[in-house]
Amino acid sequence: MTTFGSILCPVDHYLNLTTDEALRYALAFVRAYEAKLFVFYCADVIDPSKSPSLPATTGHLKEIVDSAINLYVPEIERPALIVECGIVPGDDVGEAITREARDRDIDLIVMGSRRRPLRAALLGSTAETVCRTAPCPVLVTHRQERGWVGMSTGEINLERLLVAYDFSEGSALALSHGLSLAQTYQSELHLLHVLPRLDETELEISWDEAAVEGAYHVAARRLQKSVPPEVHLWCKRVVNIVRWGKPYNEILEYAKENQIDQICMGAHGAGYRDSALFGSNTDRVLRQSPCPVLVARRA
Repeated sequence: MTTFGSILCPVDHYLNLTTDEALRYALAFVRAYEAKLFVFYCADVIDPSKSPSLPATTGHLKEIVDSAINLYVPEIERPALIVECGIVPGDDVGEAITREARDRDIDLIVMGSRRRPLRAALLGSTAETVCRTAPCPVLVTHRQERGWVGMSTGEINLERLLVAYDFSEGSALALSHGLSLAQTYQSELHLLHVLPRLDETELEISWDEAAVEGAYHVAARRLQKSVPPEVHLWCKRVVNIVRWGKPYNEILEYAKENQIDQICMGAHGAGYRDSALFGSNTDRVLRQSPCPVLVARRA
């Protein structure tokens, strides 16, 4: 079973817009796993003008974190929390987050995403960079999405988990985390595999009905075998789905249609290198997901 003994939550100067959301989720996991929380702000020491004055000092950062604790953690639990705050120098935030996670042997990174506009998508984002380089799973949240941590109680209510599974090592790791979370919170587990849709320009032999049906059933059987039998004993429901289309599009559509609370997926799924210029499936899901996304990769 997955355990998170140390959690990292990087913050930025958009605290009221996104980072409070990440802190709320980080604190929920800290309480659930009795973990240590490290919160840091990355300050640009080469060009100070790039680093807004908030938070300017470790003391100021601690005040912000304490405010979040007062909001999301019951008073009786606050004395038991182990929280460390710090200002970390660096001109590359993504690199700083990965470095701190590796140096501190972090088990989970929880961070917010501002979701860059489509015209800037080719440049990527800090969240996408971290998901591709972090030595541990990364939970990415966004303020305008379906949440599963109570605003007033800070309690975790994770009812429906979707694992995007393409049979790669990264997605296998994502499935492992998804199974653990589903067991811990007695959630529904939805396992989705997407087959590429046959293009109309392909040879007619590619449209052979038996071949198409065969590919579908092979994928369905592999999905079924991926979930241990005992999972059915503690999951509310296990659903295996095979769809045709573009992976990121089918993942997003399924999540919306079924009110999924969290998506779990690998950072380097099939076709990552081929689509790098236009963003991987993981990047596209991060930019448009209707719920938080947990991204796992083989370190």
